[in-house]
Amino acid sequence: MSDKVVAILGATGVVGRQMMELLEERNYPVKELVPLASARSAGKKLPFCGADVEVREAKPEAFEGVDVVLGAADDATATRLLPEAVKRGATCVDNSHAFRLDDDVPLVIPEINAEDVTWHKGIISNPNCATIIGLLPVWPLHQVAGVKRLIVSTYQAASGAGMPGLTELQREMAAVAAGEPVGETAPFAYQLAANIIPQIGGFNDEGYTSEEMKMQNEGRKICHLPNLLVNCTCVRIPVMRSHSESITMEFEKPISPDEAREVLAQAPGIRVVDDPANLRYPMPLETSDQDLIFVGRIRRDLSAPEGTNSLTLFCCGDQIRKGAATNAVQIAELL
Repeated sequence: MSDKVVAILGATGVVGRQMMELLEERNYPVKELVPLASARSAGKKLPFCGADVEVREAKPEAFEGVDVVLGAADDATATRLLPEAVKRGATCVDNSHAFRLDDDVPLVIPEINAEDVTWHKGIISNPNCATIIGLLPVWPLHQVAGVKRLIVSTYQAASGAGMPGLTELQREMAAVAAGEPVGETAPFAYQLAANIIPQIGGFNDEGYTSEEMKMQNEGRKICHLPNLLVNCTCVRIPVMRSHSESITMEFEKPISPDEAREVLAQAPGIRVVDDPANLRYPMPLETSDQDLIFVGRIRRDLSAPEGTNSLTLFCCGDQIRKGAATNAVQIAELL
């Protein structure tokens, strides 16, 4: 690859900073890094490749001469600025959900549908974090047995709410430990420390949240399975940065737990951690600060009617890395 001028939109946020670290860690060919953020952050210095790089204000003219944009900003900022970057010749990999379901925007997990980057028109979307973490183990099993239906419960870390979520959980945990009142809990609707919140996003008419619908809508697009059925419940839990998911999968063809372990052991981006006799299974503490999705608790679905091919598994993955920044950088590598 020839060296690129790379801009990061939202460079001062937790995902933007992780993107910077990953560009360096993965030796992406950066000729010049252009960190972009709001006007109030302009002038700040961020470390990159042994030097300090100055943050610039995110505005249309900031994209002049940029080859690749990694988007780590909110929907409104992405909608306003990324088309401007495309007009100036850049290719954008966007982590917001502003463009994910647009028909002319690829939605990509490189281990699943890398070929979809070939038809982009300037913007490629990065999927939702829970979608990435959940689909990575589902996809190789689908290739063997044909997935029909998913029943998913997600246990999502505070990092899913960005830096405000991380700092708020830390503050609440300190208050609880000191026996002090927690007080205002923004960005969460309720206290998260010593609690769980069974809502992420707003509710629709069926009682499902926007976060829960992403698993179905994004999963259908990524896997090219327009009839995939998904029932998802998303829960915010007091964990810093790794999401966990319990997934029951119904397949067209029979597949045993042992066969599923063999398939997953060969799958890219997966580590099988499934030894109940020795208390080995995926956990957030072990999956943070790395890129593999740990998969375990692989077992037969005891509730499945006779003749139904159904398995259950549990997986964990780092929301900031593979659930966001790493997947985006991997897409940029495909370019």
